[in-house]
Amino acid sequence: MENKTTHKQKPAYGMASNCAFMIRRAWRECKGVLSVCAGLVFCGVAASLLELFVVPAILKAVEGGAAPGALVRLILWFTLGMVLVRAFRAYLDENTLFGRVTVRSSLCLDLHMHFCRTSFPHTEDPDYIKRVRKASRCLDSNRDSGEAVWKTMTDLTTNVISFLIYLLLLAQAGPWVAGLCMVLAAAGYFAGEHIRSWRYRHREEEGRLNSHLDYMIARSRDIQLAKDIRIFGIGPWLTELYDKYGRLCQDFYAKSYRFCLWADLLDLGLALARNGAAYGLLIAMAIRGELTAAEFVLYFTAVSGFAQWVTGIFAQLGTLHRQSLELSTLREVMETEEPFRFEDGKPLAVKENHLYQLELRDVSFRYPGAEEDTLSHVNLTIRPGEKLAVVGRNGAGKTTLIKLLCGLYDPTQGQVLLDGEDIRQYDRRDYYRHFSAVFQQFSTLAGTMAENVAQASGGELDRDRVWACLEKAGVADKIRELPRQEDTQLGREVYLDGVDLSGGQLQRLMLARALYKNGPVVVLDEPTAALDPIAESDLYQKYSDLTGNRTSVYISHRLASTRFCDRVLLIENGGIAEEGTHESLLEQGGRYAYLFSIQSKYYN
Repeated sequence: MENKTTHKQKPAYGMASNCAFMIRRAWRECKGVLSVCAGLVFCGVAASLLELFVVPAILKAVEGGAAPGALVRLILWFTLGMVLVRAFRAYLDENTLFGRVTVRSSLCLDLHMHFCRTSFPHTEDPDYIKRVRKASRCLDSNRDSGEAVWKTMTDLTTNVISFLIYLLLLAQAGPWVAGLCMVLAAAGYFAGEHIRSWRYRHREEEGRLNSHLDYMIARSRDIQLAKDIRIFGIGPWLTELYDKYGRLCQDFYAKSYRFCLWADLLDLGLALARNGAAYGLLIAMAIRGELTAAEFVLYFTAVSGFAQWVTGIFAQLGTLHRQSLELSTLREVMETEEPFRFEDGKPLAVKENHLYQLELRDVSFRYPGAEEDTLSHVNLTIRPGEKLAVVGRNGAGKTTLIKLLCGLYDPTQGQVLLDGEDIRQYDRRDYYRHFSAVFQQFSTLAGTMAENVAQASGGELDRDRVWACLEKAGVADKIRELPRQEDTQLGREVYLDGVDLSGGQLQRLMLARALYKNGPVVVLDEPTAALDPIAESDLYQKYSDLTGNRTSVYISHRLASTRFCDRVLLIENGGIAEEGTHESLLEQGGRYAYLFSIQSKYYN
């Protein structure tokens, strides 16, 4: 099912909605974030007012003939106020990080859990993956939108409150002063921001350059490629490519800095014009006697501060707009409509000792963007307890057929049935519990061998069962040779004492994982691809013991491996070209027999 937000030109959520979303998230995860933000706003406004009024207040006291003791007390009160406000702000700044990280971490967890639990077709959708990566980038660090938005909202609120106070103050000096400061400050900001935003407008180009550079760095550090880099002598070539993309990045940033320089010069010129004009008006008013010395200093100080608040408001609004776009992407990803039913689906418990029947009824499937169906009008019934082999050339649709049976895809047309019931009505996660599968592509985690087999840890891990599955999969002897046996860490990405297994050993470990799950339907997709001929023959002989009397589906492009199955399907041209036992298909002398005759030359 196509996501409705994929082709939208505008974000689904605006700034106000995204700010409210973050506030609700903070209220749920850590209310202290909101208290700290309110405290920072108070400190920001209070500090600016104290700095604004300190000199005019002292001058006014002097003009009024205040006694020296009163002047000292006034200065001490202002000093104490500034010290307390700055100390409180320093305390808040020191402690604001913890709550904001808590909120960002909760968003990270939700995003990652969403991706781990989303429907399988999303994991192969390039547009969806791109949006997930973009959403993830806004949560990568303290400087990214998922956390930096709090500083933006705090600064914006501070600027708005201070702006209103300064506006009321300057309005008393005359509308011309406030109007002149506002117009020139806004003009300076928008003109400079247009120049400074050159880098933002070219962010796609920057992203492409950085992705090329990151790719080269990642490839050169990849341990799996170390042998190829040395054997084929491609180190100098990698260095040349790295230097090339490095120079392109340098050129891009140099151009960006030149634009920033012009923006700064423009800001300087407009600031001089703004302050010069405002100061001229104030000086003229003072000469005419319309302002006292204290009022003159007050308004004089307020002019530069007023421009600062106007510029700050526009700057923070621009920053908040960019952060809101990223937060909108994050929310859209987490609220992506699922093509499968999960919690809202019908529960489906695994029946103990029950043999299930699987059926494809008039099933067609076409990958998104493809011009033709990979499978077209396929009808197939897998009888309870049957051992089915699926063979065919690469790209014929064998794996696609298996993924349809396993519920990883929904057919474009037709139905997938479990014991005569359409699987689309069920909670898809409940349906997955019925399958023990080994696919061509599998995932391992930086945990122990036992944890990778059981996909559990601690008290949930049954060690006797782990060893029984390792024995059946034919990898127990290798595990016993390891320093800590089943407690040896798999892989060296996290643990320095971890062990890397060979391709064949990993494949056997994944077979042990499937056996440990003990689902009523066994699916093996090219389980011998990384095994040597002897190990492959051993697996064939054990196949009946591995699958027991459970319904099983075995995919292979090696036709000699199908002898132990009850029925063989040959997939060609988007459908089932031939079916029968290995012997009956050879007797027919059809396409299967022809392909077997070609492969048998290599077997002999």
